[in-house]
Amino acid sequence: MKINQFLLTDKVAVITGGGSGIGFAIAEAFLQAGAKVVILGRAEDKLKDAVAKLGPGADYIAHDITKLDTNEAVIANVVSRYGRLDILVNNAGTHLKKWAVDTSDDEFQSVMSVHINAAFSMTRHAIPELIKTGGSVLMIASMTSYIGMTQVIAYSTAKAGVLGFVRSMTAELAEDGVRVNAIAPGWIQSPMLDRALGADPERKAKIIGRTPMKRFGEPSDVGNAALYLSSPAAQFVTGVVLPIDGGAVTGF
Repeated sequence: MKINQFLLTDKVAVITGGGSGIGFAIAEAFLQAGAKVVILGRAEDKLKDAVAKLGPGADYIAHDITKLDTNEAVIANVVSRYGRLDILVNNAGTHLKKWAVDTSDDEFQSVMSVHINAAFSMTRHAIPELIKTGGSVLMIASMTSYIGMTQVIAYSTAKAGVLGFVRSMTAELAEDGVRVNAIAPGWIQSPMLDRALGADPERKAKIIGRTPMKRFGEPSDVGNAALYLSSPAAQFVTGVVLPIDGGAVTGF
């Protein structure tokens, strides 16, 4: 095995929602492998702090990906700065914990707008650049792409949609040399998980009890998987959704 197959030397990656949690961990992994990384998010102060922690090779653009008519310009901005785009990670997400009957149409659409509409928009505008570089798209799916859970109807619907997105984009882009994959994280320590489970110890205990490894994952677990799927080591891997879940899909 050649270790350099896992390097991203001189590659340029854009990571939406890269200022914290899983997105930040992916940025760390990419930077350690030699990539230049541009993280996107709405909160500029948060992005500045993240870039300071990430160190050399990291950059940011304050940008709201749900403003769909501005996504073409942000891709163009990255290419103008760095001359290319090799990897797009559609990581930005939002969560809503409500019973279906209590979820309004606007709330449902708000979750879909981030996970699906904005991810599609970013990908659509990135495709011409990714074709030039033989690049890749990485989506973030979820355990709720596979299993039914209560009180997350909007989130689970969006994450199930990621599976269809990966399959169709794979079929369309493979001949152009662009790979499309996804990671389906289990329950990973992050601010979003803390918000979701902080006031619900019963739900937290249920998740741990049904995860064979009996713990939550670490953001670096997802970062390492993202590095593999985005690296030359995975040059013949496309259309894959890789669970990083401590066995939860199999054992839940």
